[in-house]
Amino acid sequence: MSGSALAPVQATFRAVAETVVPEMASLTPDAWREVEAVVEAALASRPEAMRRQLVAFLRIIELLPLLRRFRRFSHLTPQQRTAVLHGLESSRHLLVRRGFWGVRTLVFMGYYTREDVQGALGYRAHADGWSARRTTGEMRAVATEPFDEESRDP
Repeated sequence: MSGSALAPVQATFRAVAETVVPEMASLTPDAWREVEAVVEAALASRPEAMRRQLVAFLRIIELLPLLRRFRRFSHLTPQQRTAVLHGLESSRHLLVRRGFWGVRTLVFMGYYTREDVQGALGYRAHADGWSARRTTGEMRAVATEPFDEESRDP
């Protein structure tokens, strides 16, 4: 599968994403491209077979509601979509649950790695970890504080 793994199932992926993270319904076309680029980058390092499985699983999600609701997943109301995804999430079949959790993880990765979302959440991660959040003086003060045995949990 060359090119975009999500292209053949883009409408379904977006419908799933908007159901998992309702705030995604208000994304601009540029923001959607950013989300999909993050997901595509993650998928690029995965085996071809896994990318095909993802596309197949998203196609199943799209067609599954035809059996009960006579409509494709991407044409359901948000409440109906939630019910379908809840059914997948709580399926008695481990493979279905794993598939759903994998798609959900990709959605979260695509959405929450965006800088505007991280800023809105107050997330300020740094490659240096917590030490980047403290000044040198603060680090020295913490390092010289006596250890209080009584404040520890037994």
